[in-house]
Amino acid sequence: MGWDTGSITTPLKEYIDQLADKNIRILVPGCGNGHEVKYLHDQGFNNVVVVDISSEPYKELRGKCSNWGEESFVVDDFFNINGQYDLIVEQTFFCALNPKLRQNYSDKMHDLLAPNGKLVGVLFKVFFAGDNPPFGGNRDEYVEYFEDKFKFNVFDDCYNSIKPRIGEELFINLIKAENISRSA
Repeated sequence: MGWDTGSITTPLKEYIDQLADKNIRILVPGCGNGHEVKYLHDQGFNNVVVVDISSEPYKELRGKCSNWGEESFVVDDFFNINGQYDLIVEQTFFCALNPKLRQNYSDKMHDLLAPNGKLVGVLFKVFFAGDNPPFGGNRDEYVEYFEDKFKFNVFDDCYNSIKPRIGEELFINLIKAENISRSA
């Protein structure tokens, strides 16, 4: 499966297009080539933080998003990131992580979201062969990671996937649940 689609995918484009507040705090983890980031920039969003463990993605991305400061581009492990965000954009980051880290991912997403913050994006609903990314899964598995930390605004088959991914994606729009009790 090709990771780089060459542009922002339809599900995220259509979601971003309906956002009115250009000042919301947005995090894009595991940005890769950053098509979503470039689209956010071009639509006038100005409070975006992009994090990747590699500095490689930023070489071109900084030039394409030249009016954003250095603080928008963080080279670090996602699990080291702090802050509070109104929106976290998920595009192939979850499937790039070792499945053993999925519960940690859910916990970290909850911690990073501001009250009523949203985790929005797509997850693969297929399994992939091999021991390397992408790692797929299914809806039932994913629900277990998120159900105790998020309200499910949307967690369903993606109706507007790009052609190569039709029938293979779930669209998520999860809202941070408050007053979550956690066991030590």
